[in-house]
Amino acid sequence: MPLHLTKIAFGARSYADLESWYANRRSPHLTTRYRPTRWQECLGGSLYWIHDHNIVARSTITGFAQGEDGRWIIELEPRLVPVLPKPKRAHQGWRYLTDRAAPRDLEPGEDLGDIIPGRIAGKLAKLGLI
Repeated sequence: MPLHLTKIAFGARSYADLESWYANRRSPHLTTRYRPTRWQECLGGSLYWIHDHNIVARSTITGFAQGEDGRWIIELEPRLVPVLPKPKRAHQGWRYLTDRAAPRDLEPGEDLGDIIPGRIAGKLAKLGLI
């Protein structure tokens, strides 16, 4: 089973912003200064996007390459897949996610309505209320 990565959707004010990033890119990829140390285990895994303290979507990782400027390119499938929101704190650097800890994809047509903000959802989960 491949490992997955998590990434903050920095600058996105809403999930719609994240969707528009994908819609407006010709080739979806992400550039970073440092390649994840366990990058080979991430091939075939997904990059999970964190927005407002929730994991909200993912894209499959198709490869890693080094650019001419020395930065690393994480190549992604051009499709953003919404997932069942799961609370996740903000972080710096790369964090890994196993299949067991990754949220499931939303079914076509599945609607969650209003999503509970991540901080509140985390507190409610600790209390066993969700």
